[in-house]
Amino acid sequence: MGLLVDGVWQDRWYETSRGRFEREASRFRGRISDEPGAEFPPAPGRYHLYVSLACPWAHRTLIMRRLKRLEPLVGLSVVHWHMGEQGWSFEPAPGVVPDPLGAAYLHQVYTRARPDYTGRVTTPVLYDLETDRIVSNESADILRMFATAFDRLGAAPGDYRPEELAGEIDAVNARVYDTVNNGVYKAGFATSQSAYEEAVRALFDSLDWLEQRLSRQRFVVGEAMTEADLRLFTSLVRFDCVYFGHFKCNLRSLVSYPALWDYTRRMFQHPDIGPTVDFPHIKQHYYTSHPTINPNRIVPLGPVLDWQQPPTRAAA
Repeated sequence: MGLLVDGVWQDRWYETSRGRFEREASRFRGRISDEPGAEFPPAPGRYHLYVSLACPWAHRTLIMRRLKRLEPLVGLSVVHWHMGEQGWSFEPAPGVVPDPLGAAYLHQVYTRARPDYTGRVTTPVLYDLETDRIVSNESADILRMFATAFDRLGAAPGDYRPEELAGEIDAVNARVYDTVNNGVYKAGFATSQSAYEEAVRALFDSLDWLEQRLSRQRFVVGEAMTEADLRLFTSLVRFDCVYFGHFKCNLRSLVSYPALWDYTRRMFQHPDIGPTVDFPHIKQHYYTSHPTINPNRIVPLGPVLDWQQPPTRAAA
């Protein structure tokens, strides 16, 4: 756990203001584009994606990479689940895929691109191997780049933000980001009772709202899977095994929501989504990397959930 200050690593826990966790804005916001003169034009083998299998923000980009069949076009490295004194590492372990340029820690990837970088070292990271620069470390941007930027190079078809639904998708994304994706962290990393309660109430208001939506339609926006579903799923799939207990988001479990639980299983059972979920990485990361929350680093055995239980509605 830590950050870089002028290119020097410091082991430092998250800062809170008035007991509230505030997520740092992403510092790299470049874009892969096939427009003439683009700074980052699409090209096979030029770009490399760094992810943590535990991280919900990285997970959404990993799913889109698989849905769009970008494996031959965009390389992949996977960090170790434990985020220790040096942050994310490439220590050998099941599921870890090392950095092709030899970094031992992810923070070295950041300083390779920008030696004087100041900020948190997060996943995902989309890296330009040709110019030794980070294109983006903003998962929402990478998600959309993967959805469209490589279509002329043989990416699989699929429009995950159709124009006629773009406004609704963006509105849903905004609420889900604030109260669910980031909301669980605002609850889990709160250092005051009032900040924690505020985050938990907003979280469950949104889960109740999503339960109502999904009780009358197959997906978050309409009857086909969109980027809004990918952004929501990566939080829901972690909910009962991590956020319910570790982050004290325990007013209700995911399985107590009939429509949400059915929907999450449908998404999980999609042939391109289920294989991207790694529960050992997820649980070992959260329960061993947050000593202020779980100082003894005990990883719970449960919950026992039947992810293969057939959903009520047809699979995604």
